[in-house]
Amino acid sequence: MHADLLRSLDSPACAYVYDTAALRARAASVRHSLPPSAVLLYAAKANGHPAVLATLAQACDGLEVASGGELALARAAGASRIVFGGPAKTDAELTAALAAGALINVESLHELRRLAALASSPPDVCLRVNRLGAGLRGSHTMTGAPTPFGIEESQLAPAVRVPGVRIIGFHLHAVSNNLDGAAHASFVNDGIDWSQRTAAAVGIDLRVINVGGGFGIDYVTGATMDLTPLRTVRVPAGVELIFEPGRLLTAEAGCYAASVLDVKTTHGRTFAVLRGGTHHFRLPAAWGYSHPFEIVPVSEWPHPYPRPSVTDTAVDAVGELCTPRDVLTRGQHVRSLRAGDILVFPRAGAYGWDISHHDFLRHDPPEFLIV
Repeated sequence: MHADLLRSLDSPACAYVYDTAALRARAASVRHSLPPSAVLLYAAKANGHPAVLATLAQACDGLEVASGGELALARAAGASRIVFGGPAKTDAELTAALAAGALINVESLHELRRLAALASSPPDVCLRVNRLGAGLRGSHTMTGAPTPFGIEESQLAPAVRVPGVRIIGFHLHAVSNNLDGAAHASFVNDGIDWSQRTAAAVGIDLRVINVGGGFGIDYVTGATMDLTPLRTVRVPAGVELIFEPGRLLTAEAGCYAASVLDVKTTHGRTFAVLRGGTHHFRLPAAWGYSHPFEIVPVSEWPHPYPRPSVTDTAVDAVGELCTPRDVLTRGQHVRSLRAGDILVFPRAGAYGWDISHHDFLRHDPPEFLIV
């Protein structure tokens, strides 16, 4: 929880802490749970802090990016391998990806034709496919339903006939935050079988099957997807099987911390008002859950007025924004909480700062501490 480090910050404290040793340990654990020949890429969208990217560019086989900005960060991080996905690539982004030697996951027939026109020589590409009925249970469904992601199977035949590109495989990412490891292994096995059959049918020299990420965690219970079933997946000879997790690699390695500015009770509910909130850590509000917190007690109270405090009660942890939706946690019981104490939200290393609306009200940003 890095309590001493957080107590050393100027008050009121507000910070993210990212633990690079934890990042490396998690990457090693994930790699051990995958098939021995699998390729492990980190999905930079989960946390694009330069120190996180630099750490995981070395601990993994490379990085997966979804924008020109992430591509630039991946190159600065020294990634030896880059895969570029996303449904809205501009010509400038496609050109930059070609210059970087990135493997591009093409999302539509139109994008494939644009890429062919931009390339000076035929690049290797993968087709992202929105397979009917190939989805998994999770927080966000990407394929198997009407979404902007990927090419429908009925469009594969005209896609493979586009000149000026070499199609070497498929991208099949289907879901975000799946918690069922056995179901995920079945999805991967089915994806391998489908890719082999489809490549043979449409005349592709299959070299890559990218099954994306989607390895989930439960922020409330602390559960994590069991990766063990993935170890049994058989990778076909001559084919690279690529995994692109994000959340599972970084969530545990980061925490968000904010000082309690006030403790107050209004109409029967008790609120801990923080120097921080959803403009820094939007995930709980975006997903509609209460993120658990831990308390770092701070003994100092250098003020002449009474210190607001509560004991043995349920507390809502809320932020400093002018909206009643600025809520990180509802109804977490505390034995003791005082203004000046620090609340720490663990498992905040993924989709925390990166998805938040930083400029609303223009509060100062948190500090970023790398350990």
